Amino acid sequence: MATVRQKLVLVGNGMAGINTIEHILKLAPERYEITVFGSEPHPNYNRIMLSYVLEGSKTKNEIILNDWDWYNANGITLYTNTTVTHIDTAERTVHADNGLAVAYDRLIIATGSNPIILPVPGHELPGVAGFRDLADCDTMLETAQRYRKAAVIGGGLLGLEAAKGLLNLGMEVTVIHLMADLMERQLDPIAAAMLKAELERQGLAFLMEKQTAEIYGSERVQGVRFKDGSELDTDFIVMAAGIRPNIGLAERSGIAVKRGIIVDDLMRTSAADVYAVGECVEHRNVCYGLVAPLFEQAAILAKQLCGVETKSYEGTSLSTKLKISGVDVFSTGEFLDSPELTVIRKQDDWKKIYKKLLLRGNKIVGGVLYGDVADSSRMQQWVREGAEMTEGLYTEFMGQSGETMSAADRVAQMADEEIVCGCMGISKGSIVDAIKQHGLTSVDEVKTCTGAGRSCGGCKPTVANILQHVLGDQYTGAGASKAGICDCTALGRDEVVNEIKRLHLTTIKEVMNVLGWNNPEGCSKCRPALNYYLGMLWPEEHEDEKESRFVNERMNANIQKDGTYTVVPRMYGGVTTPQELKRIAEVAVKYDVKMVKVTGGQRLDLIGVGKEDLPAVWQDLDMPSGYAYAKSLRTVKTCVGSQFCRFGTQDSIAMGIRLEKTFERLDMPAKLKMAVNGCPRNCAESCTKDIGIVGNDGGWELYVGGNGGIKPRIADLLCRVKTDDELVEIAGAFLQHYRETAKYLERTSDWLERVGLDSIKQQVVDDLDNRSALNGRIQAALADVEEPWSSAIAETVTRKQLYEDIKI
Repeated sequence: MATVRQKLVLVGNGMAGINTIEHILKLAPERYEITVFGSEPHPNYNRIMLSYVLEGSKTKNEIILNDWDWYNANGITLYTNTTVTHIDTAERTVHADNGLAVAYDRLIIATGSNPIILPVPGHELPGVAGFRDLADCDTMLETAQRYRKAAVIGGGLLGLEAAKGLLNLGMEVTVIHLMADLMERQLDPIAAAMLKAELERQGLAFLMEKQTAEIYGSERVQGVRFKDGSELDTDFIVMAAGIRPNIGLAERSGIAVKRGIIVDDLMRTSAADVYAVGECVEHRNVCYGLVAPLFEQAAILAKQLCGVETKSYEGTSLSTKLKISGVDVFSTGEFLDSPELTVIRKQDDWKKIYKKLLLRGNKIVGGVLYGDVADSSRMQQWVREGAEMTEGLYTEFMGQSGETMSAADRVAQMADEEIVCGCMGISKGSIVDAIKQHGLTSVDEVKTCTGAGRSCGGCKPTVANILQHVLGDQYTGAGASKAGICDCTALGRDEVVNEIKRLHLTTIKEVMNVLGWNNPEGCSKCRPALNYYLGMLWPEEHEDEKESRFVNERMNANIQKDGTYTVVPRMYGGVTTPQELKRIAEVAVKYDVKMVKVTGGQRLDLIGVGKEDLPAVWQDLDMPSGYAYAKSLRTVKTCVGSQFCRFGTQDSIAMGIRLEKTFERLDMPAKLKMAVNGCPRNCAESCTKDIGIVGNDGGWELYVGGNGGIKPRIADLLCRVKTDDELVEIAGAFLQHYRETAKYLERTSDWLERVGLDSIKQQVVDDLDNRSALNGRIQAALADVEEPWSSAIAETVTRKQLYEDIKI
């Protein structure tokens, strides 16, 4: 006879509550009939990753922790978009806003927290938002499309993540902070100052020690007024001044609350068989807003609900890691100097590294790391255990031993109980046992099996080091770093390309089906990549799948903040004619173009074209597209060269036009820019281009792998040539080698550093047979290229028609 399951209801579909359910399913999968209520429309997702969604490095789907299939597979009833409004603790029933009533035997409240919206005048104006969930992300992403200036109130962890995300979306961002130091609850003044300087270098602005008095505006936000009378104009305000436990449901239901829902050491509330976990709770007068304590609470609560012996929850020693690209910050325990504490400190302003330990007596009670956080897990363990400072530990921490401890040695010295994944509370011993028991060989396998690295991902390097330590000679490193081209597959770029060649796959659908894609429809990462790889391998067979291209490529123009588009006609080598200029001016007037701008690539942008006008604009221009939207050759910037300049030694304009005409419209792994200088004075800035060419009395110098963007890089000298033909031949071989071996969206600067300059030089310069073969393949690809704007709008224009010389 089947055992009758007890009814377990979870109110709150967030990380703490669902983590509790995950533990229960492992401990006693048949014990409960589980119902979950979530106010949002999504399944369980990783709130820690919201800043990555905002900055664009993660999609919404990529931060889902448990998808719909997981709920179904585990027999869990999930009600999304449903808010529980009352708990009848006498009748043991929860009541939702849609009239639904569900009975329970055991109830977990995991309602999380709400962002603090400062109650200043104007806080209800349109254009004021919090930063707490995916809906807030959507608001911020939409706003960045339409407005230019943003202000973030709050210089703590959440505020800085929001500010950097908005900055990456192209907004001008000012952080407003009440205190003198950023992250003053986690960092000392030295680390806070280093952090501020780095974020200012990245483009953020700061107003410190400013108290908001009023938000002003007529129909929406127009600015902020401060207590000192000063003002800041802004189009958008994000409130990130802190969080407040969401206790409304418990309070309305007669459950004891103070600042949070009061729980004991086993996470029990004042109501019988009602428990609480996560940011909504108050334990021993403390409310936690970081993820590690929530998972520690979840593990204890799950054992309590499953009748498994468990220790009591005694609170958590807090640690903080900042999740902003290019900034490594960590703190744990006590972090501020005081007379009763001994300070061990090391500061290196040149390498931008700061390390500090705090001792009470001789016990380690806290610390701060900036710039190098390799010691974060050990520092956290020292604080948790109250470790004694020793001469050996001091020498090691201060780096005075003359040798730097290797990652393998550091892992070997870690105790089994030392926590590796602070987010999920997973120890080194648990990871080692999983590797041995299940034959794990990669970080992803460890993540799937144990959960380590599943949250913020900051522990992945340590997990890789543990793999190396356990596997020894069997460890190659490939498993630790292997990742699929997206979450739809475990296959990397080379594996996908090799299988496409081996099996002669010619369509995206065919690739996904034959290679066993997890998601049969693919995603925004893999579909454009597959479309490129197929077109690169089979230029004559593969039919370009427009729906798999990015929106700018589909529209043949760059979308702007306000939803209009920028049209960029081609101007070979930056050269135009009076007739072309006249057509551009007539189009700009006819279609009410908002701005005509001279670009850094020596062309004219027509900014502010409506989507519905794009076909007609291209038709009226009757000029080839400048491909400003495409993963292809964008521009070939030139100086005036020997035709006009008294210093010019080579005809840079003619060479620039020849290169542009030869390689235009050919798909590349990423956007690509060239420049040609007629002499070494570098007026066309060849040193920061993917291919940069410098003329001299003896011929040409060819530089590669330059980048002038977010990650600047000076180009490397590939070779010197004497003739124009040899230059074009080597440039073509270089481009085809890049097309065939780079990852999709990998710029030449990153590709060159990955594969090495010597390897590239061997393939495209030294090996003449291979150089010839590469040129043959790129010519075959070029012969099949059509102009997308003309094929879609007017008659097809063949390459031969566009190969007429430009008369200068």
